[in-house]
Amino acid sequence: MDYKDAFKKIFAIPEFPRVRSSDPLTSFEAAESIKDSVPQHHQVILDCLQQHGPLGKDGISARTDLDGNQVARRLNEMKIIGLIELTGNTVKSNSGRNEREWQAK
Repeated sequence: MDYKDAFKKIFAIPEFPRVRSSDPLTSFEAAESIKDSVPQHHQVILDCLQQHGPLGKDGISARTDLDGNQVARRLNEMKIIGLIELTGNTVKSNSGRNEREWQAK
């Protein structure tokens, strides 16, 4: 995927709900604080998958400055907007459990 096309998709992404109405105030504050970082996280993850090939959440985290939770929160969003897809394979996570493997489209 061309970077210009990727940026168009990233910056045109819909607002994903990052908090539920029943969540505490701290969750709303956390959701607001991350809002400006989301496009950069998408780009870092996309670059990682393009450079290293298919990886799981922990593999992406190990090759970027993002922690596993930051990566996990962005993967489904990126799938919905068409930047990445599941390979259908699983890989071992850092804890030895199976996790889904993702690849750039």
